[in-house]
Amino acid sequence: MTKKNFNIFLISLGITIFGLLLDSDAKEPSMIMRFVEFFAMTGLIFIISFSINKLYSLTRKKSGPV
Repeated sequence: MTKKNFNIFLISLGITIFGLLLDSDAKEPSMIMRFVEFFAMTGLIFIISFSINKLYSLTRKKSGPV
């Protein structure tokens, strides 16, 4: 994993932890559901951020020097 991908992963992990701490469910879900939510949200945020970053870098490379 490159440093840039690792930084994107750490940012997505931080956003997920922040969202988990701010979550106030009226009914507490089970522990398994908490883990599923945590890893799913971390994965989704990472995939979206990685895709945006990769598209940006490809577009910037193809457009040439500005």
